[in-house]
Amino acid sequence: MFTKLRNRFLIVNLVTISIMMLVAFISIYVITYRNVQNDIQMDLHRITESYQKSPDKFGRPRSNTNEVTSSLLPDVMKSKDNPNGPWERSVSFMLQTDKAWNLTRNTSQFDMDEAFYDSALQEAIAINKNSGRFNLDGSHWVFQEQPTSEGHMFVFLDITAQENILTNLIYTFSVVGLVMLIILFFASRYFANRSITPVKEAFDKQKQFIADASHELKTPLTIINTNADVLLSNSDDTIHNQSKWLHYIKSETERMTRLTNDLLFLTQMDDSRSSMVFSKFNLSEAAENIILTMEAVIFEKHVSLEYDIESDLTVYGNSEQIKQVIMILLDNAVKYTSPKGSVTLSLKKQHNEVVLSLTNTGEGIAAEHLARIFDRFYRTDASRVRKQGGYGLGLAIAKSIVEQHKGKIHAKSTVGESTTFYVHLS
Repeated sequence: MFTKLRNRFLIVNLVTISIMMLVAFISIYVITYRNVQNDIQMDLHRITESYQKSPDKFGRPRSNTNEVTSSLLPDVMKSKDNPNGPWERSVSFMLQTDKAWNLTRNTSQFDMDEAFYDSALQEAIAINKNSGRFNLDGSHWVFQEQPTSEGHMFVFLDITAQENILTNLIYTFSVVGLVMLIILFFASRYFANRSITPVKEAFDKQKQFIADASHELKTPLTIINTNADVLLSNSDDTIHNQSKWLHYIKSETERMTRLTNDLLFLTQMDDSRSSMVFSKFNLSEAAENIILTMEAVIFEKHVSLEYDIESDLTVYGNSEQIKQVIMILLDNAVKYTSPKGSVTLSLKKQHNEVVLSLTNTGEGIAAEHLARIFDRFYRTDASRVRKQGGYGLGLAIAKSIVEQHKGKIHAKSTVGESTTFYVHLS
């Protein structure tokens, strides 16, 4: 399932980026193409005007000659540094014909064969338009024709360089696009895997949560069902004689009630729509009250309790839920402290935070379990936890409450010595 999801994400990402790249490349090409064509038309127009202003120095057309003088060359083709030398921008030449389309005069920057002029003239005549373009001898030419009193004037401009620019632009876009798609494929695959990982983890946790919840509910339901069968098999006996089985049913029903209440509480905590009333309250007094309620349990366990609570520490939050966090941590500390062990509670102001720490002596928690002890139903020792009567939901509830208060909770432990839980609130 997640492989298909990753592949869909990858395909959608590649298609989206490819379309964006294609649109960007086409836009750049169209803009460049229009600019090049405008430049060509402007050059052709200027050269045509320049040729029109350069009559034969004898006042008559020159017949079939390649002689070129500086006075006959258009100004636009003369270099500023060398007025009598090479052209400034592009290669061009002019041909004049009589009314019967016979070549009568040519003006060019270079000496060219008469056959070349004839071929260019025939190409232009064949197009049968006032302007156009054609290929001749491996070069790209554009021309413009204007009528004269003697016949027709054709101005030709070499645009091979401009056409090569557009062609190279297409090749460049193709190569860059292909390279970018390859890079994007591997980058998208990497980020797709990273994006799918938290979804997969959440899905796996949900599956595990459902399995664990079903398992926890299955045990009391089995006990209830068994004791109910015993009662039914002795239907003639008195309630007093069968009270033992009824107490078992009641005990397991209470366990199921606590479990479902904890699950419901976690669900409500996970729901962002759940609203909690926050206000400033005295955390020092709250911690002292929890200790007072736990004194009897601590005494029965033969555990010594030491506490150091700084007075008048206030935090912003829900007092009842923060009390529940302290209760959960203190209850866990007492449960997992060996007889004649000790529990130490500290509440101090550190910088801009209030830090609650709870330390208990005992077996400790191995490093591989520390990162998961806040997961729902997670147990480091399932048999020992069941003996204590827990479900593995207490620390998960504590973490949810602390995170709702924008705080942090974590644990440190030394195996065989002690475990300390820290809660940071602001």
